[in-house]
Amino acid sequence: MRDPFLNPFPSSDAARHSIWEMLVERDISAFLAADWSLVADDFVEEAFIGIDGRKETSPDKWRLTFPTLAAYRDEWLRQAHEFAGEQFAEDPRAAIFKTTTLEDIEINGDTALARKKFDGSLTKADGSVDRLKWQTLYYCRLHQGRWKISGFTGYLPNPMGD
Repeated sequence: MRDPFLNPFPSSDAARHSIWEMLVERDISAFLAADWSLVADDFVEEAFIGIDGRKETSPDKWRLTFPTLAAYRDEWLRQAHEFAGEQFAEDPRAAIFKTTTLEDIEINGDTALARKKFDGSLTKADGSVDRLKWQTLYYCRLHQGRWKISGFTGYLPNPMGD
């Protein structure tokens, strides 16, 4: 059984190791703190694009919801602040890590495709359950000496298909 807090890529695989740190460790920490400044430098702002799959299998239903990094940042912050106002019956950090898997990162030169998946739930203090079941494809680039996110197609069904 995998340790959800442990980076599955050894430090000797520097590219994948740093991409995992960015997309899992730093992203979760920043989201829970509702602090965009912790991840702001993880993005290539020029030509950033974010596609919202709306948990739909048909690309015809996907939307260009985040045509700029600012649009994505604003929604990210809205979601983070909303989440911060929730009360949970379990440690949300541990639950999100347990729910998150990023074990497939394809690298071709200075470009990478990372497949981050969520499959699990968080129990709220009132006993209700928030189901986390979607996936995101992140497009990363080696930019100014480090790996950064240049865009994504996210909120896709997990798994894809009918």
